[in-house]
Amino acid sequence: MARISGVNIPDEKRVEVSLTYIYGIGLTRSQKILKEININPDVRVKDLTDTELNNIREYIEKSYKIEGDLKREIVQNINRLKETGTYRGLRHKAGLPVRGQRTKTNSRTKRGKRVTVGSGRKKASAKT
Repeated sequence: MARISGVNIPDEKRVEVSLTYIYGIGLTRSQKILKEININPDVRVKDLTDTELNNIREYIEKSYKIEGDLKREIVQNINRLKETGTYRGLRHKAGLPVRGQRTKTNSRTKRGKRVTVGSGRKKASAKT
């Protein structure tokens, strides 16, 4: 298995798709990377030479923030919003949708599983 930035990328898939297994690289960015270093996107990872793999590895490390660095930056940005007390920071703290979505219905992903409570009325007791 080829290893780039601490991630094992699948050997049997095309290079273009395999690079998307790295956090921070999507399909568009992987296509751009392969175009820059002149590698055919249709080649399977197992068919790449060591020099081509090294070229990909070096280009990604020098050009993009990926994996741990990217995750760390995102967490720092969210913490900054929380500390400054912005509206977005407060929404993050409360665990609610941040980008203006409605919360009366939907937003189950953020708010958790729905818990329903009955009317509070007890069932009729047995006949006397």
